[in-house]
Amino acid sequence: MKIYDYNGKKNICGDRVREARQKQRISQSDLAARLQIEGVILERDCISRIEIGTRFVTDYEIIVLAKCLRVSPLWLLGLE
Repeated sequence: MKIYDYNGKKNICGDRVREARQKQRISQSDLAARLQIEGVILERDCISRIEIGTRFVTDYEIIVLAKCLRVSPLWLLGLE
């Protein structure tokens, strides 16, 4: 299986996830709970790995992360 990296990371949204989460002063556990309410089961350690760029993020996870963090998906992807 080929492992894909972009600039040494497995996602491009991790920094923005951390930024939005910290601006709202919510913990990784709180974000994980919000995601689970929306039907995306991610544990706190998955949020941590997303933020440091060692975990892939699927397209549907981007949508739900954006909803839970009250930002646009384009912003999470660095396109806004």
